[in-house]
Amino acid sequence: MTALIINRLQESLNALKAANQYRQIPNLQHHEQYVISEGKRLLNIASNDYLGLGSNKQLQSDFLNQLNQFPVDSMPRMSATSSRLLTGNDEQLQALESELQEWYQNALDKKNLSLSKSVLVFNSGYHANIGILPALTALPIKTLILADKLVHASIIDGIRLSQSKLVSYRRYRHNDYEHLATFIEQADLSFERIIIVTESIFSMDGDCADLAQLVQLKAKDARIELYVDEAHAIGILGNTGLGLAEETHTLADIDYLVGTFGKAFASIGAYIMCDEVVKQWLINQMRPLIFSTALPPINHAWTRFILAKIPSLTEQRLHLAQLSTMISTAIPEPYRISATNQNSAYHSPIVPYILGDNALTIAKSKQLQAAGFYALPVRPPTVPANTARIRLVMNAALSSDDCQRLIAHL
Repeated sequence: MTALIINRLQESLNALKAANQYRQIPNLQHHEQYVISEGKRLLNIASNDYLGLGSNKQLQSDFLNQLNQFPVDSMPRMSATSSRLLTGNDEQLQALESELQEWYQNALDKKNLSLSKSVLVFNSGYHANIGILPALTALPIKTLILADKLVHASIIDGIRLSQSKLVSYRRYRHNDYEHLATFIEQADLSFERIIIVTESIFSMDGDCADLAQLVQLKAKDARIELYVDEAHAIGILGNTGLGLAEETHTLADIDYLVGTFGKAFASIGAYIMCDEVVKQWLINQMRPLIFSTALPPINHAWTRFILAKIPSLTEQRLHLAQLSTMISTAIPEPYRISATNQNSAYHSPIVPYILGDNALTIAKSKQLQAAGFYALPVRPPTVPANTARIRLVMNAALSSDDCQRLIAHL
C-alpha cells in the first residue's frame, strides 16, 4: 500500500471522528445480563437477546448435559467443513428444517392447515437477505422491487445485487402504504412480478409494518409477492413466537418469510419459509448458500434445543411486553420517534430515544453508562441524518426495578 493511500485512509477516519461517526469494537466481558466494560459492570440494554436466553447459564448447562447423553460417535460435529451442496449437510440441519416447517404448520389457522411451506436454513440473516432477492430475480422476467425506506442494510445490498435490465426497484416512504399503492399503480403491465419488501419489526425505530394492509394490497394485483423479514419479531410476537405474521394471522399470505436465530433465539443462522419450488430454485441460484461453508452442526443442535422451548415461553413474552411498554411510555415526548409511539400500545422491545445530534447522543450514552447501563449511540448512516439515537432494548431477563432505575436517568 502506498503512502498516499495510507494518508487518504487516515484523513477519512479523522473526518469520521470529527463528525462523531467513528466506530470502534468495544472490549467486553459478559456476565448474565451484565457486561463488563472498562472495568465497570453495566446492565446490558443494547443487545438483541430479547428473551434473555443468551445470558441464561442454566439453559446452556442443560444443553451441554443433553449433549453428554449422545454416544461419542453421534456427537454433533464442531465444523461442517464444506458447503451444504458438498458434505456440509447433516442430520442436525435437516432435523432443524423439518422442525421449523412443523412450527409453521402448527401456527397456521385451522382453516389453512392444508397449506404448506418448505424451509431452507442459511448461515446468517445477512447471508439470507443478500442472497434471496438476487436469486429470485435471476429468473428472466421483468420484476419491480418495492422496499420500505427503512429496511435493513442487508436487504438494501440484496436489492442492489439484483439490479439488471429486467429488474427495477423503488423505495416507498416508511410504512406509507398510500405511497406504496401509488408505485403499484404506476407499474405498467410489462412488469410480470412485483415484490414488496419490508421488515415486520424495524430494527432501529422499533415500530411494526401493517402486514394486514400489505396483504390487502397484494390481493388487488396478482403480480404482487410479499417478502417479510421477521428478524426482530421471531420469538417475541405471536402465540407460539413465530412473529408478527402469526400475530396478525397473515402467515398464509406471505410468499417469503425470513427469520434469524441470532436475536431472540440466542443462536446463529437464518431461514426462509417459502414454497417448495422456491426452495429448490434458491438451492440452485443463491450464491451465499452455494459458496459458503455451512454452520457447524453443534450450532444447529443448539438452535433445535432453543426452538423446542420457544412456543412455550409465553410468560417471557408477556413480561417483555410489559417492560417495553413501561420504557416507551416514559420517553419524554420530544425524544420519541413519532406520534405512533406516543400511545401505550406495545410495538416491540426496541425503544428509540431520539436526540438527533451526534454529539448529544454520544453524551447521553456516556451519561447512561456512568449510571450503570450499557446503552450505545446509533448514528448515521445506520439511521437517517439528524435522527441519532440511543437504542434502548428490553429483554425478558430484566426486572421492573431495572426499568424504573433506567427511567430515572432518561
